[in-house]
Amino acid sequence: MRTPRPGAFSVLVRDIVRRPGEMRETELDVPLPERWGEGLVSLDAGEHVQVDVRLESVHEGILASGTAFSNYSGECGRCLRPVEAPVEVEFQELFAYPGDEANDFEVQDDHVDLETLVRDALVLSLPFQPVCRPDCPGLDPDTGERLADLPDEESRQSIDPRWAALARFSSEPAEGTDDVSGSQT
Repeated sequence: MRTPRPGAFSVLVRDIVRRPGEMRETELDVPLPERWGEGLVSLDAGEHVQVDVRLESVHEGILASGTAFSNYSGECGRCLRPVEAPVEVEFQELFAYPGDEANDFEVQDDHVDLETLVRDALVLSLPFQPVCRPDCPGLDPDTGERLADLPDEESRQSIDPRWAALARFSSEPAEGTDDVSGSQT
């Protein structure tokens, strides 16, 4: 049976396998073959992911530590305007040598495949409710227009009909108080 060809995120570690204390640093720049992520933002297919990784040989396997950097795109969760921003994550994982125990990550054919590790780290760091700017007012619930595009003269606060009857009480003085603004005794 033929072993599958290593992917773009695979790194050859033959020179440090089973040599505790040996270390090597590697940089990868990989275009994504498919979209990573779901929801309002994601890393699009073709977007480049830059990975700086330090591979250290330890008794149990190869310890991979590093950072991954890319750009995500999508839409604002409040006003649906396009959003693009950088995302950078740190990761660290042990790629165990094959053995009797089942491990999430293993050294396979003198390679470590960083794809799952990098994908999980990047996708989990994407914002759940991205915004185009921190003070984005969103959309008008009645018209669907972006509130940031409306002139300031228009009232942006609509009064809930259940509370409208209370609006007339705000300008009347409270019962039992006298208006003492112009009289002194």
